[in-house]
Amino acid sequence: MLRQMAGANDLSLGEAAAQLGVSVDTLRRWDRDGKLKTSRDGNDRRRVPATEVERLRVSPERHRTGDGFSARNRFEGTVVSVEADGVMAVVEIEAGPHRITAAITRDAVEELGLVAGIEAVATVKATSVMIGRER
Repeated sequence: MLRQMAGANDLSLGEAAAQLGVSVDTLRRWDRDGKLKTSRDGNDRRRVPATEVERLRVSPERHRTGDGFSARNRFEGTVVSVEADGVMAVVEIEAGPHRITAAITRDAVEELGLVAGIEAVATVKATSVMIGRER
């Protein structure tokens, strides 16, 4: 295997990870998957060229959603069922091969007009699921 030797402007994985706001493990995975070009120093440690850090820094498109909502995990689909009982309701959305079930308030169901057959978006952030509709 032919390896490129590290250059003077190369960064350690820790330095590159800090500048990019990702973990060292993420950089190792990107290197293994060919998404990041690295070199090796005399002690066989990975080094990241400054040009690679800059290339990745100016490519934030992978994080953009195109609107002003912070949650990134969205499942657009069709409401297949709404079961309301008391102040709570359970909404099930079919989004491609995924079925998302969320417990939300009955008020939210009524405000959003959620009924079986309409289009809706399940948004997942941490351990919460939020339901919304484009208007």
